[in-house]
Amino acid sequence: MIDINKAIEALNWQKEPRGLYEPIEYTLASGGKRVRPTLTLIAAEAIVNGSLLNGDAIEQALPAALALEVFHNFTLMHDDVMDRASVRRGQPTVHVKWNDNTAILSGDQMLIEAYKLLSDVPADKLPQVLKWFNEMATGICEGQQLDVDYEHASQVTIEEYLKMIELKTAVLIANALRTGGYIAGANAAEQQALYEYGRHIGIAFQVQDDILDVYGDPKTFGKAIGGDIVCNKKTILLLTALENADPESKAELLQWLMATDCDAQKIAAVTAIYNRLEVREVCEAVMEEQTALALAELDKLPQNEATEKLRQLAERLVTRNS
Repeated sequence: MIDINKAIEALNWQKEPRGLYEPIEYTLASGGKRVRPTLTLIAAEAIVNGSLLNGDAIEQALPAALALEVFHNFTLMHDDVMDRASVRRGQPTVHVKWNDNTAILSGDQMLIEAYKLLSDVPADKLPQVLKWFNEMATGICEGQQLDVDYEHASQVTIEEYLKMIELKTAVLIANALRTGGYIAGANAAEQQALYEYGRHIGIAFQVQDDILDVYGDPKTFGKAIGGDIVCNKKTILLLTALENADPESKAELLQWLMATDCDAQKIAAVTAIYNRLEVREVCEAVMEEQTALALAELDKLPQNEATEKLRQLAERLVTRNS
């Protein structure tokens, strides 16, 4: 199996002007779980299954894996500007370490670099891979816009929220898997199973992320705890609380949503309401349901060591603390 971290480290950002490329190097060197490129390669491995005939398919999937990771980090760089996030992976975000203009421009260049990496996919596979990549990118932008819209919407349903995170988060994971499998020679049914596995596990991943934003340990989570509460983000925790609250609890919650300049008190008060309504348990049940749906898709794939890696990864994603 290719070491994805070494492959990312091998990318050359020692270029001029430094003001453009240094923030890219800083962002990619800050770590992260490398979930998306790893899934691309594991999906290829699952389809190849050790075949000597297709043994180079994993190597052929590497450009797509790198492109997806660079693209993912581009979206994070711009998201941090939009959300005014100060910390990412335990380090200052690019717009804090440099400035907004640097984060926007270096992010733009990361998008270009992702397409340059994608162009190294084998020529016979590139048209389909590029089509999926563009559909994914559009979905992510649509999901991000819905996320912004929902911050100011008076009412958002849990179903609308789940659709939003499918676009914003899950389609990238789903496409990473489908792309890796396709490059390795997956048939249509296997491509769909990989995509659906990724879609469900991506939704579960984001639900867990919402939970960790409130209940995580900032030392391992890599971001300040309670940021979603401060920003009144329509997470699954908030929507579940609004849907399940008794009149008194709902009135108290709405009052805190209007509060400003009291971040610590607001986080503590809203978390207390969540605890009283057992919101965490309800959301964890949603996460577990999505994980079960993801695991069911793996039964449609060749059963081998790589498929088992996908099973183990699904279990780790939803029990992670970072």
